[in-house]
Amino acid sequence: MPEIVVFDYGSGNVRSAQRALETTGATVSITSDFDVALAADGLFVPGVGAFGACASQLRSVRGDQIIERRLSGGRPVMGICVGMQVLFESSTEHETQVPGIYQWPGQVVELRADVLPHMGWNTVSAPKDSQMFAGVAEERFYFVHSYAVTEWELDVTGAFTPPLVTWANYGQDFVAAVENGPLWATQFHPEKSGDAGLSLLENWVEYVKGAK
Repeated sequence: MPEIVVFDYGSGNVRSAQRALETTGATVSITSDFDVALAADGLFVPGVGAFGACASQLRSVRGDQIIERRLSGGRPVMGICVGMQVLFESSTEHETQVPGIYQWPGQVVELRADVLPHMGWNTVSAPKDSQMFAGVAEERFYFVHSYAVTEWELDVTGAFTPPLVTWANYGQDFVAAVENGPLWATQFHPEKSGDAGLSLLENWVEYVKGAK
């Protein structure tokens, strides 16, 4: 089975992520060590709290460099919640422009909804050929957030395969998940999403195994 690292950079419930990933049979460790995170078969990047703090903490342990190097070599990375948001260009959280680590263009903005945060179970609209949502596309997943990406801005042309973007709705449509080659991400918490979330993590671990 593959070796998965849950990246411990000070943001996110790493223990619950570890326990959920271990249900797939993978070997799972928690670390912020640069070389260990770089060498793992799969890197899992959690994230909670404010976008700016999360991005700053990630950079403080060279997490942005680890992610960039892994992706340049086609090595799988998965981000969840704010760990997904920081993969985008920037956020307008607290009415200031805060830079992310810019794997994708686009801004993380406050949702236009009557009640925030968006907290609880919600359905998603996944592409038919999604590997991430294989077998669980009709299930519900657990969200806790007030900010999200509401416009997908990456325009892929030529020989490149376009990312698969999954959407959800809370007051307005927002990006719920992205599959972009070795880079996967979810706005929801798969580790808190019951059997559906565990099945989704199994799908990611299967992808990691195929990428070895």
